[in-house]
Amino acid sequence: MEQQTQTVLERTEAPVTEDGDHERYTHIVLEGFKTKHDEFVSTGNSVVEGMINTTPVTALCGKVWVPGRDPGKYPVCPTCKEIAVSMGWSVPGS
Repeated sequence: MEQQTQTVLERTEAPVTEDGDHERYTHIVLEGFKTKHDEFVSTGNSVVEGMINTTPVTALCGKVWVPGRDPGKYPVCPTCKEIAVSMGWSVPGS
């Protein structure tokens, strides 16, 4: 009787980044929040970390990308803006 061996390969994939119209907007990234006790809780990579370490960040609208462009050159993403305003946040240019 032959013995069979199986090899299991673990596959890791880079996050899917999107192209298209999302590239023409400045997106809003929630980097964290403060608790009632004034403790900061991170929700993921900050935009600065993303720029320095070339790691993806996630915008409120769900867009995932590695930041690198000057956000001042683009209008605010309408979906990000709508989400932020619905949460009572002040959005520049509103």
